[in-house]
Amino acid sequence: MKDLKHLYYFEKLLEDSYNDLARVAKDEGRHAIGHVCFQIPEPLLNLPGCFSVRLRAPRTGSIEMGTYYMSSTLCEACRAFLERALEGGFNFLDCIIAPDACAQMNRCVENIEHLKTNPNPDFFVTYSDVPMKSDETALKHYVKQMRIHVLEPLHEKLGVDISDEALRAAVEQQNKVSELLTAIGDYRKCDNPVITGYEFAVLCLASYCSPKDMIIDKLQDTLEELKTREPDEKNKYRIRVVMVGSEIDDPEFIRLAEECGALVVADRYCFGSLPGRQVIELNDDEDVLTQICRTYLQWGKCPRFFNQEKIMERREYVDYLAKEYKADGLIYEQIKFCDYWGYERAAAFHIMEEEYGYPVLSVDRPYSVRSSGQLRTRIQAFVERVEHKQLINNRNEGGAN
Repeated sequence: MKDLKHLYYFEKLLEDSYNDLARVAKDEGRHAIGHVCFQIPEPLLNLPGCFSVRLRAPRTGSIEMGTYYMSSTLCEACRAFLERALEGGFNFLDCIIAPDACAQMNRCVENIEHLKTNPNPDFFVTYSDVPMKSDETALKHYVKQMRIHVLEPLHEKLGVDISDEALRAAVEQQNKVSELLTAIGDYRKCDNPVITGYEFAVLCLASYCSPKDMIIDKLQDTLEELKTREPDEKNKYRIRVVMVGSEIDDPEFIRLAEECGALVVADRYCFGSLPGRQVIELNDDEDVLTQICRTYLQWGKCPRFFNQEKIMERREYVDYLAKEYKADGLIYEQIKFCDYWGYERAAAFHIMEEEYGYPVLSVDRPYSVRSSGQLRTRIQAFVERVEHKQLINNRNEGGAN
């Protein structure tokens, strides 16, 4: 297919945490709000005069310093983020908003704070307790935590407008981005899609680490471009997969899978669009903050939710995506030493194959996968296994007929 007009532009945005758009926003006097988890609703961080930046460590090499201050048995992403902070890569941030969602990530942010990696004297960090269930009691607690540990600090320390009108404006802005990404992502449902999983991952990831208002025009251009983009005459991919798991903040992993013949048609991972890039519906009858928090609790598919209802919901959601996007198999991945996705991946490997009937590849991967020959070999073997299963099924169906 012909290259997307703005793909290189979006790829460049992903090469540096402090990308060109973030620099423009800072020059305009906006506050850069760092965050580390889906559990902090993005609209709360994109209020007037602010823009959110999801922490990531592009082009990571050594993580020796991060390992020194943490441990070689903790999540590689957390160590990479601390390494980048020690290098000065997050010095542009005015604060970091962190939830008590993952002990390892909390330890990373605590090190960033206590080692005084950010020279800004007004830099601050907040922590909030987020629920592990999604009932109404949990919602009330969630709303209180977001008000006390997110909105009020932003207002008191940075002078941010936290009114209902400001929250509605932030939701409206995010909804514009979400509508465009959803429309773009829907093209992945086609039998021969006009957008690859890698291309979509680049666009979606940029929406997590750039001022949202500054990418709307190029997302709109891309959507218009896809309407007339001609797919390759012959689909070069051998199977279609849903990618499920912990955060993927480097689209190179998606590119690697697709180079092996596995087209990634749905992104059910942290930093993906399913869920997270759907429209937030607001009404006029209820407090805006409560509505935002309820939406994020309903969206939440992180395995930190331990209640049985959420466990079943995660499995059913992956099953729904596989059917909706016509997937032939599932790839469950986790960054090395991720506690939550460690047990979720181990269980799903058996349950999604034995109870739901999908071929499943279970991957424990390093944070940086650019030169991983082992991963490439495993994905190639998975593609061949799925193809073999399809041949047997087709043969059996032919014999029955």
